[in-house]
Amino acid sequence: MSNNYVLILAGGSGTRFWPLSRNAKPKQLLNLFDNSTLLEQTISRLEGLIPPENIIIVTNSLQEAEVRKIANQLPDENIFAEPAKRDTAPAVALGIGLIAARNPKATMAILPSDQLITDTSSFRSILSDAIQTASQTDALVTIGIKPTWACPSYGYIERGEPSKLDFETKHETFEVIRFREKPNPEVAEEFLRRGGFAWNAGMFVWSLDTVIQQLEIHSPELSGFIRDLQSSSDLASEVAEKFPQLTPISIDYALLEKAPRVLNIEATFDWDDVGSWISVAKYLKTEGDGNQTNRELTEIDSHNNIIFNDRQETRIALLGVEDLIVVQTDDALLVANRHKADDIKKLGEKFPPELL
Repeated sequence: MSNNYVLILAGGSGTRFWPLSRNAKPKQLLNLFDNSTLLEQTISRLEGLIPPENIIIVTNSLQEAEVRKIANQLPDENIFAEPAKRDTAPAVALGIGLIAARNPKATMAILPSDQLITDTSSFRSILSDAIQTASQTDALVTIGIKPTWACPSYGYIERGEPSKLDFETKHETFEVIRFREKPNPEVAEEFLRRGGFAWNAGMFVWSLDTVIQQLEIHSPELSGFIRDLQSSSDLASEVAEKFPQLTPISIDYALLEKAPRVLNIEATFDWDDVGSWISVAKYLKTEGDGNQTNRELTEIDSHNNIIFNDRQETRIALLGVEDLIVVQTDDALLVANRHKADDIKKLGEKFPPELL
């Protein structure tokens, strides 16, 4: 276990769940489902598999204080705020560099902090196999999600033949043929019919030796940044100076789509990326005719509404309305058509800074 590390990516913006979420408090820092945040759940799923001192979180300056408050079981130096917004490849490179400076023989996993997974036992089993595979091969390992519908909003991983490994794992590993970008609905339907495709959930595992070697070939800028961190005597100053100069690019484009060997393990656990209020509604209680709510609701002749009330002292009442999203906080009220849930982020363009 001492050679196993996890990098948790905990940045992003708070636009899709406004007004509950803000730039300083996006969905992974919210109590959307119970008394724990998605970030807390991400950390707790690693218990018994990854030592707390080997869990690194990369966030941003706006969210750093809240992340430190939530992840207070981790050492202070394990939480690092990016000095600039630079997409996932630079964020991952930062994590690689921080870990490489501590243990150049490490195997590390990349995990998003904003996904809902409740089957912890299956998650740990899959991650354990992925770590074993990454540590004993020269491959980059992905954990993919079995598609349940033809979603055009996710990237896809196309799998080939089962991998021939020199060791046993609990879960079958497949060679990856290629990554497929977000498809149009017709292509997504074709993927579903054909089978052999997985949703790309942004969960990756690799040894430092392998990933640095591949970055040297496919992204010398990032590998150079990592080498600088490895040799630096002042990591904070090194990051502050050089991170903002890195080219913004996703880790998929910078590395995974170019690497000569990528393997995939299909998840056996439940998974939800909780992309909008529509996703959250599935986990709320139902009142009346399909009204989904987190608190007591008064309604007459109202149908198919989503209600999230963050104020215990207030009561929301509905009369003769349908297909609404109503979100109440201390300083704002959202009333939206539920069929426009993905457009809520556009409201941010209209708000004063204090509401973002």
